[in-house]
Amino acid sequence: MTVLILADEFDVSADQMVIALQERAVPVCRIDTGWFPSRLALDAELHDGHWVGRLRTPARCVELEEIRAVWYRSPTAFRFPTALSGPERHHAFMEAKFGLGGVLSSLPVLWVNHPARVAAAYKPVQLTTAARCGLTVPDTVITNEPDAVRRFAARGKTVTKMLGANHITEDGTRKITFTRVVDDADLAELRGLDVTLHQFQRWVPKSHEARIVAIGAQLFGVAIRAGSAASHIDFRADYDSLHYESFDVPPDLASGIRRFLAELGLMYGAFDFVIGPDGAHFLECNASGQYGWLEAHTGAPLTDALADLLTRGLAP
Repeated sequence: MTVLILADEFDVSADQMVIALQERAVPVCRIDTGWFPSRLALDAELHDGHWVGRLRTPARCVELEEIRAVWYRSPTAFRFPTALSGPERHHAFMEAKFGLGGVLSSLPVLWVNHPARVAAAYKPVQLTTAARCGLTVPDTVITNEPDAVRRFAARGKTVTKMLGANHITEDGTRKITFTRVVDDADLAELRGLDVTLHQFQRWVPKSHEARIVAIGAQLFGVAIRAGSAASHIDFRADYDSLHYESFDVPPDLASGIRRFLAELGLMYGAFDFVIGPDGAHFLECNASGQYGWLEAHTGAPLTDALADLLTRGLAP
């Protein structure tokens, strides 16, 4: 019985998970989908309504029917031969997505988290789900109309943040966008806003932020205290200034988080909250969120908790 880890081959947290599972004498196979097709092959045959066969890499072969748990940890995209034309590359990508992705997604195993659940957890869905589960959410507008932004900002201090990943790669350079406060100059110059949708939220007065990592039924709370002006707005903007402190998650917050996970069908989530004078305000849940740096700073046993969850997936 094997745990399959789908992760970037350079992911340090995945390295630690392999070690943790090996210490438990649990067979583990680690694969990056970015290896397909040059370093990863699939041979799957439908037999009595189930896929049987194997995943093969130059170093390893794992039988599909031996897999009992999968940790879906942000693997990279398929890499096809450069000789392919644009249409050929698109065709190859879609066939690989539906073929490899479809076979793996159909495996009747413990998923942490199932990719379909991750893909469905859009931020607008998260905000309504969080509110329905009793969590407090900031007032939010999603729009590509300048007048709507000005209307929303006129009612109070406003920040803007990405709906998806907070970075783009352009000309080989990775460019990062952090949450930032919208000022009068921004409101006077909203040219280009109409090209796509943007998210704006009400600024929540904060004493600090918190990341609560949910692993199965366990919750691990870490207070993140800013040490600079930039990190006070978005802690990701200045990691060197941050201070960390573990805390017990209050029962009412824990109840809302567990309801949220159940509604979206998630086994793992990294929840971000603003902690202000009137309590905790939900920002988002990253279903594949980072946790390694929190473990390093606080000693919280996050890797062990996740390894235990994946190991329980091996039980018949």
